[in-house]
Amino acid sequence: MTDLDAAFRATTYRIFLPRQRIDLRIATASRPLAAWLTREGFERWAILSAWNPGASALAAADNLHRQAQLELALLQADFATYAAENVADAGDWPVEDACFVPGISRAEAVTLAQQFGQLALVLGDADGIPQLFWIEKGSDGQADRPL
Repeated sequence: MTDLDAAFRATTYRIFLPRQRIDLRIATASRPLAAWLTREGFERWAILSAWNPGASALAAADNLHRQAQLELALLQADFATYAAENVADAGDWPVEDACFVPGISRAEAVTLAQQFGQLALVLGDADGIPQLFWIEKGSDGQADRPL
């Protein structure tokens, strides 16, 4: 496991749903999230962020501007989004703003993550188990693989 992979896995992916905050860990089922997804009728979801492209720290103002652009792209694509944040366990990386996007396909999420320079993203299905996907740019620029 690389240092970067370990860092992504040593992170809490926090989502803010109406009247409910859910903390997610990679590959760990979340019963509250699965129940919410079932109740709301969503089969897939993603957590997307535009912060710190390529895992290189940017100034807060630059990250906020990038995140606003991502949120606008999601709004224009007619996705409902919920606030989220990525919180490193070690506290040695700034908390990153993110969006929890229910109903987004894997292909759409990967495309957006690539557009915003992300190395990986969190995807899941109705079972509420977050999976980390590392983005590899293959010959078609769209290939990805689960970590």
